[in-house]
Amino acid sequence: MRLSYALWFTMAFLVAIWSVYILNDLLNLGWRKHGVHPRTLEGVRGILTYPFLHGDWGHLWNNTMSFFTLNGFLFYFYRSIALRVWVWLFFLSGVLLWGLAVDGNHIGASGIIYGLAAFLFTSGVIRRNRLLLRVSLAVAFLYGGIVWWMLPIDDHVSWEGHLSGAVVGVLLAIVFRHQGPKDPTYAFERDEANEAPLPEWWMRAHPDHPDTLAQRERENADREHRPNNPSDGASTGQASQETQRTFTPPPIFGPPSTSARNASKAPRTGDTPPQAPLTGA
Repeated sequence: MRLSYALWFTMAFLVAIWSVYILNDLLNLGWRKHGVHPRTLEGVRGILTYPFLHGDWGHLWNNTMSFFTLNGFLFYFYRSIALRVWVWLFFLSGVLLWGLAVDGNHIGASGIIYGLAAFLFTSGVIRRNRLLLRVSLAVAFLYGGIVWWMLPIDDHVSWEGHLSGAVVGVLLAIVFRHQGPKDPTYAFERDEANEAPLPEWWMRAHPDHPDTLAQRERENADREHRPNNPSDGASTGQASQETQRTFTPPPIFGPPSTSARNASKAPRTGDTPPQAPLTGA
């Protein structure tokens, strides 16, 4: 369910931007002029259209691969807040680009991609969640180099769009830091699990272990503070009598010893001892 949700939304957006690009090229519709034109009333509508427009196949392909990975991470690991984060990122990155940029016609989904990367990295760092921190490390490893494209190093690259998306992503990570996935608590981390008694077989195998000694002391203290129960003594005595009644010595195999042979020849108690023969006078 989680994976299908992430793939469905991600593929829906990718199908949209590819469809727009193909239709625009095949029919010569001239849609690329409807990007963000900074600080003009005409450019306001570009806030809604600029992520769907791309300059060439290379631009479209690079954004497709990055968006597929980062947006999949968002909707898979942040499922409960992913849609809200995405919608805010879509609008606010365009608004900030419209007010921050100086001139030009800004197109492409790069602003959203930078916002996704910034959100995933920042959110995983500030949350106390080890799984999301691993996601942050994966984003830093895969896309750490994109930070340089937030600087004005190429006149044909909208560094203002990249910077706008990254700023919005960091702000959204801070705003939604108490919402969404929580750090799971495993059974071995709970206090009840840590206070569980050790198994008897383990304590017999490790009689000198500090944990074994500590538990033995607790057991002895419990016995001392436990009130005497007469029924316990009666049951104990009854059990000992049953043990005595049911106990039988083991059989002895082999020839009897010398002491056993002598004992068999000794006269039994109550028998008449043999009399000496009478002699005539």
